[in-house]
Amino acid sequence: MRTESEVIDQLLQFAHADEKVRAVILNGSRVNPNVTKDIFCDYDLLFVVTEPRHYVDHQDWIRTFGELIMMQLNDSKTDGEDEYIFLMQFTDGVRIDLSFRRAKTVNEHMEDSLTKVLLDKDNVLKEFPPPSEASYITVKPSADEFYKNVNNLLWCSTNVAKGLWRDQLPYAKFMLDIVVKQDLMQLLTWYVGVENNWEVNLGFASKWLKNYLPEELWHLFEQTYSGPAYSEVWESLFATLQLAKEAGQLLADKLKYEYPARDHSNVIAYLERVRGLPIDATEI
Repeated sequence: MRTESEVIDQLLQFAHADEKVRAVILNGSRVNPNVTKDIFCDYDLLFVVTEPRHYVDHQDWIRTFGELIMMQLNDSKTDGEDEYIFLMQFTDGVRIDLSFRRAKTVNEHMEDSLTKVLLDKDNVLKEFPPPSEASYITVKPSADEFYKNVNNLLWCSTNVAKGLWRDQLPYAKFMLDIVVKQDLMQLLTWYVGVENNWEVNLGFASKWLKNYLPEELWHLFEQTYSGPAYSEVWESLFATLQLAKEAGQLLADKLKYEYPARDHSNVIAYLERVRGLPIDATEI
């Protein structure tokens, strides 16, 4: 597997040799001072170029960086300007996510605090501050944001129960693992934030959550994931609500907000009733 210096050297040699490439920017974990780099750490780069579309129409340049396992090509628009993003996994384990964009949109729309300029042939790029996690720090919620989050978590928990009683596993799992879990993750993110003076970045999809939750809360969090058996889904649902109550109440106390304890208790009682319903029930 190529080392970081080897990969960066390859990229910069390519950029120096190609007149259409005017600047190179490195983003993400490779410039994050708080991340321990490992073998799965991607190279997130932006090439500032004169002709972004050229690299889509002529893809021979990819072989410069190795043999592909596979690639995904995405495109987007920023202020009317095209950007093309090549997500490339190479056979030696190196992954490079390389974007091509014009300088205008970089200067006007690049606000990522994890940004480091590696090359600027024409000195056209604005000055970026030293890389930091400033763009990714958890922000304190308002009382309304907190209440809406918990309210939606509790409300959609009843949909999980409905799906289980109806024998609709896809619906029940979607509601629990996507909708309710998203609200739970937001609640836990805020909890970690308040416990760490709003100075923490949990990473994409809260991937560093384990590093910040107390052991007992992490153990409970693990129980919010289940297999396909309905009994397991029920247990995960109740574990989710227990965790939401424990973390949510602690968060509310710290922020001097009010956790909707009555709603929580009412929902728990309702779910217990639904779990005990026979399949031919005509009323709840």
